[in-house]
Amino acid sequence: MTRKLKVEGYDNLLRDLNSNAIINGSNTDFKIYMARARAREKQGDQIRDTVKEINTLKAELREIKNLLKEVINK
Repeated sequence: MTRKLKVEGYDNLLRDLNSNAIINGSNTDFKIYMARARAREKQGDQIRDTVKEINTLKAELREIKNLLKEVINK
C-alpha cells in the first residue's frame, strides 16, 4: 500500500511518497473532468458526422451538375 501525505495549502491534493506524484483526491473534480472529456468527445463526433454529411452533399451536387451538363449537351 502506498503512503500519501496532504500537500500543504491544498485540501484535495495528496503526494504519493513512493512515486513522489501529486494526486487529486477529489471525486467531484474527477467527475467534472470526465464530464468535460465526454463532452469534447461528443463534440468531435458531431463535427465528424457533419463533415461526412457535407462531403456527401458535395458529391451529390457534382453528380447533379454532371447530369445537367449531359442534358444540355444533348
